[in-house]
Amino acid sequence: MKSKLQYIQISDFFTQNQTHFTELTLSYQLFGQPLGDAPVVLVNHALTGNSNVTGKNGWWSELIGEEKVIDTNVYTIIVFNIPGNGYDGFLIENYKDFVAADIAKLFLLGLEALKIKKLYAIIGASLGGGLSWEIVVQHPNITEHLIPIASDWKSTDWLIANCRVQEQFLENSKKPVHDARMHAMLCYRSPQSFKQKFQRSINDKLKIFNIESWLLHHGEKLQERFQLSAYKLMNQLLKTIDITKGEYNDLEVLKTITSKIHIIAVDSDVFFSAEENKETYESLKYIHPDVTYNEIVSPHGHDAFLIEYEKLNNILKEIFNPVKINKNEQIKA
Repeated sequence: MKSKLQYIQISDFFTQNQTHFTELTLSYQLFGQPLGDAPVVLVNHALTGNSNVTGKNGWWSELIGEEKVIDTNVYTIIVFNIPGNGYDGFLIENYKDFVAADIAKLFLLGLEALKIKKLYAIIGASLGGGLSWEIVVQHPNITEHLIPIASDWKSTDWLIANCRVQEQFLENSKKPVHDARMHAMLCYRSPQSFKQKFQRSINDKLKIFNIESWLLHHGEKLQERFQLSAYKLMNQLLKTIDITKGEYNDLEVLKTITSKIHIIAVDSDVFFSAEENKETYESLKYIHPDVTYNEIVSPHGHDAFLIEYEKLNNILKEIFNPVKINKNEQIKA
C-alpha cells in the first residue's frame, strides 16, 4: 500500500521555551479510506520510525493494513512525521528548543488544518505513546480511544538517565549515531532476549561474540539511514515526556481526559517499565470511568511492540473490531 507524503504549513509557531518559528512544515501520510469517509486513527511513530506505517516497508504493517487488526478497509489512518526526523528532508539543528508537548501541539494543529475534529483512536508506542498522552491532555475530547503501548505519561529517572548517556554519545563520539544506537539496543531488549537469541555463540568470521556483531550491525544500519540532528531531537523528545509539565505527581490533569484509555505494557520492558504503567493504571482507575491495563508477557523487552504482533492483535482487536463501529456516527462526531 503506497501513500505519498503530503504537507501542511504551520505559521507563527511558538515552542514552550518561546522559540518562534515563522513557518514549520508538517508532513504526513494517509492510508486506507479517504479522509471524511471513515473513522480516523492517528498513529504516532517511535524514535526511529516515520509516517510510512503500512505496506511493504511499513514499520507496523503486521498490525495495519487490509483485514489487519487496524483495517484499512474500515479506517482512515493518518501518521505525521515528527518535524525534524529527516524522513521528509527537514531537520532541526537546535534540538533543545523542543519538548514532547511541542510536537503534540503541532500534531493537533495538523489535525485542525485537515478539519479533523474527532478521532476514533490515537495509538503509539514508545515515544509515540508519550506523544499520544501529551495530545489528549492538550485536547481531552479529541479521541474516543487512547492506546499508549510500551510507554507512559512521563519519562522516568531511569529513562532520562539513559537519554543523557545517549546525548553524550551523540555529542562526543567519532561515530555518534552508530555508538548511540549500540547503547540504545541494550535498553530496547532484555538479558533474557539476548540469551534466547545468542547463547554466547561466536561469529567465526569476525572472531567476536555474535551479540557484539549484532550490536555493531545495528549501529551501522542506523548510521546509514538516520541523521545525527534527527537522532538528537528524538532523544530530547523522549526524555521530556511529561503531561504534568514538571509538577511531580500532579495527576489532576488526567481527570480531564474523556477518552477510553487502554494502557498496554511489556513485563520485561526496562525503558517504560510495567511497574510504572501499573502505577499509572492504579492512579487512573479511581478518577477515570474507563481505563484498562494489559501486559504483554515477553522476553524481548521494550522492543516487544515490534515483535509480539499476535499478542498485540489479541488486545487491539477488542478496540478496533469493525462490528462495533458505526461509521456514520464517527464521521459526524
